[in-house]
Amino acid sequence: MRMNGKVCVVTGGARGIGKEIVTKFANEGALVVFACDMNKEALDELEKEFKNVKGYILNVTDREGIKVFVEKVRAEYGRIDALVNNAGITRDALIQKMSEEDWDAVINVNLKGVFNMTQAIGPLMMETGSGSIVSISSVVGLDGNVGQTNYAATKGGVVAMTKTWSKEFARKGAKVRANAVAPGFVRTPMTDKVPEKILEDMKNKALLKRLGEAEDIANAVLFLSSEEASFVTGQVLRVDGGLVI
Repeated sequence: MRMNGKVCVVTGGARGIGKEIVTKFANEGALVVFACDMNKEALDELEKEFKNVKGYILNVTDREGIKVFVEKVRAEYGRIDALVNNAGITRDALIQKMSEEDWDAVINVNLKGVFNMTQAIGPLMMETGSGSIVSISSVVGLDGNVGQTNYAATKGGVVAMTKTWSKEFARKGAKVRANAVAPGFVRTPMTDKVPEKILEDMKNKALLKRLGEAEDIANAVLFLSSEEASFVTGQVLRVDGGLVI
């Protein structure tokens, strides 16, 4: 039971990769997993399925709401052992056609949202002396992608913040680790809307000739969040099926 007794927080926890991470943590013995999302119906379903999952309506751009949430968890449990920054959106367009609104929306959720959550929870981990922060980046943040200037900027920023936090949160002897996972092309509810030809192209670009599954990413997050990765910090783990070698 790799998450035995741990208090966990997963943003974007209602669907896709986030839901799979919540499921892994719950099945691996977490004391409680707070699945934070805006989708109440999906959160309700998770709560019905797992006794140790608590759904919480939270917008990662709402700094006051985050403060209230963290204080609630602190009052009830006294600590947060694992934070997974998974919430994210896309608003794709070539830069010539990308609106300021679409730029701002992606920056606010994917980059500032990760900052907001970590700024609120990281210091609590330092106070208690330990913790794991895992943020979901993307191969797009490492290699770029046509039509995703905003998304690439946020996911590259997540990597830079992760490396910074690994240094900041380990000061004064605190065993707080910060790592990132960079998924390749993964089958999620978002890819269900992608034409089959494009999905085939995605598969063929990877050495393993398949799309990733949400469980592939959740397995990596589980490892980095557990004590098995107690000597791993400041790292970016690519989970991309050999997309780039």
